[in-house]
Amino acid sequence: MLSEKERERYRRQILLFGEEGQNRLKDAHVFIAGAGGLGSPVAIYLAVAGVGSLTIVDNDVVELTNLNRQILHRDRDRGRPKVDSAVEKLREINPDITVRGIQTTIQERNIRSLVEDVDGIVDAMDNYPLRYLLNETALSMQIPLFHGAIRGFNGQATTIIPPRTACLRCIFPHPPPVEVFPVVGVTAGYIAMVQANEVIKYIVQCGELLTNRLLLWDGLESRAEEIKVDKNVSCCSCGTGREETGI
Repeated sequence: MLSEKERERYRRQILLFGEEGQNRLKDAHVFIAGAGGLGSPVAIYLAVAGVGSLTIVDNDVVELTNLNRQILHRDRDRGRPKVDSAVEKLREINPDITVRGIQTTIQERNIRSLVEDVDGIVDAMDNYPLRYLLNETALSMQIPLFHGAIRGFNGQATTIIPPRTACLRCIFPHPPPVEVFPVVGVTAGYIAMVQANEVIKYIVQCGELLTNRLLLWDGLESRAEEIKVDKNVSCCSCGTGREETGI
């Protein structure tokens, strides 16, 4: 049940989806893979919305080059583990929630234990091998996956609800070339807001999720477009191709 303090803190949200919806947020546990450009604003907005438990995993330390977009971190945090910096700020933002930071590299050997008992996985990574690992884990454990990716002024987002919707491999069968890509902070903020919005809608069970749709954001043109996507019956992650590849 919500405390009087929580009723006051979330009063404007309760006008939208009632105490039942706010209690759903309070009871939810969301896993955020990455405490960087996408993970920072996602975590902030889920924290202020009252998501009761957040687990953030990242193995990097804060560097000067991060600070144009990774808004959980400050100049004084340089050299600190990102998860320590993130947890500190999030607990200041909302002391009524539980925030756990884990400094580790997400790998096949530990991913299932990391996401055990979570209600959603936020893909805030910056490389496709790890994104595919999150996708595989979401599929096998039937956990919703909220994908986001950015490059320069452009970004994309989609929501995956196993086993009903197209998975990440259905949409992107092959990873893009590995590169150190340019990025501006506002692009990370825009896509992260879409991801956080999707998480909140999923938890409180309202609105239409971004499933079987890929949102594309062009910041230079200030234009958002949408591509319809379908499950690929021969997908190597969720379709018949899985058996052929042995995944």
